[in-house]
Amino acid sequence: MDKAEWGNKTAITEVMLSGFGNLHGLQTPLCLLFLLVYIVTVAGNATIVSLVATDRQLQTPMYFFLGNLSCLETCYSSTILPRMLAIILSGDNAVTFRGCLIQLYCFSFLATAECYLLAVMAFDRYLAICKPLHYSTLMKASTIIRLTAASWLCPIIVLAVIVRLLSGLTFCGPNEIDHFFCDLSPVISLSCTDTKLVTLTIFIMASMDTFPPFLLTLTSYVFIISTILRIPSTTGRQKAFSTCSSHLIVVTLFYGTLIMVYVLPKTDSLRNLNKVFSAFYTILTPLVNPIIYSLRNKEMRESMRKALGKMNLIRRM
Repeated sequence: MDKAEWGNKTAITEVMLSGFGNLHGLQTPLCLLFLLVYIVTVAGNATIVSLVATDRQLQTPMYFFLGNLSCLETCYSSTILPRMLAIILSGDNAVTFRGCLIQLYCFSFLATAECYLLAVMAFDRYLAICKPLHYSTLMKASTIIRLTAASWLCPIIVLAVIVRLLSGLTFCGPNEIDHFFCDLSPVISLSCTDTKLVTLTIFIMASMDTFPPFLLTLTSYVFIISTILRIPSTTGRQKAFSTCSSHLIVVTLFYGTLIMVYVLPKTDSLRNLNKVFSAFYTILTPLVNPIIYSLRNKEMRESMRKALGKMNLIRRM
């Protein structure tokens, strides 16, 4: 459609999110489920952040990165779930187009930041297990701060590109998105201008911004697993693996569902499956992270016991 054709059309001002609208009989159970998930996610991740900030035994590089991941997951979940709950409760699935773009920008930034932060955490475990004698020298306070800052700042580059490219498109309908949040591909499909160049550019930028941290994460765990398998004693192997098993589970869940969502072909038959996998990495991953790290981590469990003990002591006083 050229400029003469879309020039007379009115730009859309709101977007209709279909969400899980085809599950009419399950709206109330879904609402209660997502509300519970959101409460547990925020409470669990906030607990990890507070424990890392207050317990001196947890003030190590690994837990500092974990605290940042929990903070990111709280923001990540808050970008998706409150809007979804509002739609289910009110029955009004209309979202302002500006609000839709803001959700898209926040989601894109946080998803990319998580890729970088997971890569930094994998690199930290690589140094701790494969280079234990040099770990304290390499992982200094200044290095930790730089790695953490890079994890939060690098996604700004791809975000700036997405904002610039989308601002050059004209959106004049249709205005319905068959999804429960404003993801990049569904939003671009609303444009009535040619989006081939924009789609290709965003794909290249997104690949450049997500593939390197994924490759770093994968490479780190190849070396980690190789090093663990060479440890002679069974106890030593179990102890070494326990320090990175929680992170490995989170990485597998996050990247596994992410790849399924964005690599699977966009066909009508796979559309509902795409929604399910999207729910996994946008809703389930932030929920599972604090559960995995608290249940599988001895230091975290001990810190929680001490915190609960202090609370009981204060109540008795």
